[in-house]
Amino acid sequence: MIVKEELLSKLRRYFDINLYEVKLWTALLSRGVSTAGELSDIADVPRSRSYDVLETLEKKGFVVMKLGKPIKYIAIPPNEVVERVKKTMHVDAQEKIKRLDTVKGSPLLGELETLHTNGISLVDPSEISGCVRGRNNVYNHLELLMKEAKSSINIMTTEKGFARKAEALLPAFEKAAKRGVKIKIAAPISKENKKFVDALKGIAEVKHNTKVDSRFVTVDGKDTVVMTLNDDAVHPSYDLGIWMKAPYFASSMDAMFNHVWAMK
Repeated sequence: MIVKEELLSKLRRYFDINLYEVKLWTALLSRGVSTAGELSDIADVPRSRSYDVLETLEKKGFVVMKLGKPIKYIAIPPNEVVERVKKTMHVDAQEKIKRLDTVKGSPLLGELETLHTNGISLVDPSEISGCVRGRNNVYNHLELLMKEAKSSINIMTTEKGFARKAEALLPAFEKAAKRGVKIKIAAPISKENKKFVDALKGIAEVKHNTKVDSRFVTVDGKDTVVMTLNDDAVHPSYDLGIWMKAPYFASSMDAMFNHVWAMK
């Protein structure tokens, strides 16, 4: 049996299983019923591992062990496997969320905060910078900075970037605005993203900008996140943000932003 590596990779990611598991599972799917030895040969998995892996697949609900000798395994219909995996993932996620909720307000979190505060105090502010990979991670970091904003948030972005930020960061914008933070967004306004201008009324000032094509955010004139890639040409997973806690650099970016903001 030959299964493309691309398919195996997708199955591993979607079903959260390892390489041996996915190889034996797909081998069994192609046979319906089979012994561990037969599956080992088909899937190119060492026989010494096949029984353990098949036992794990049985516990996860991918296969059923057939009664009798020699021991054989029966493939569960893929649609049923999807439902079982969804249920397991949901239960696991809920348990992890509960564990994390217990950390809030606990001595453990206090210890972590103390470690972080003491560690940061030893670092030269000019050295506090980082590379944030992936658009979701970039937005998570922007949300963190906005939670701590005290006076200003300036955003220059693209047409699509404005729509994405208005949608993903709306709760953060609302909370910052309630604290009195002034939020300004310069971006190309089109029919496609006009609804987000309306959604941000009373929360942020939005101005049409086609003069400068750039993607960056400054917070309180101290923190800057610059997106270095063209969002039309990069997959969201590979988007890249450079974060710098450098007031001198932030003031330069704010100066450029204010210049664009004043343009008619």
